[in-house]
Amino acid sequence: MASRVRKAPLHFAAIPQAEVPQGRNGKHKSIVEKILSDLNQVALGSAVRISLHELTDSKENVRSALNRASRKAGRAVATASDAEYLYVWNERK
Repeated sequence: MASRVRKAPLHFAAIPQAEVPQGRNGKHKSIVEKILSDLNQVALGSAVRISLHELTDSKENVRSALNRASRKAGRAVATASDAEYLYVWNERK
């Protein structure tokens, strides 16, 4: 006689993998795209200045998102900040 193994109930809903959205549009995507777009247009030796009040999250979190996106794009950017602004510029290679 075969014994039956009882499975524990799922804690979360199960859906077909084909229905899972592909790609990630994080909450920083919009600001990071704007910064990278501006960096494409400024002259070498210039920085983009972003008011901290324009950021939807902390400057640390935006810096992290920008770092991830720039590395993924194969570009080198640097950042600095003061009490009012986040500064971002293209690093020379």
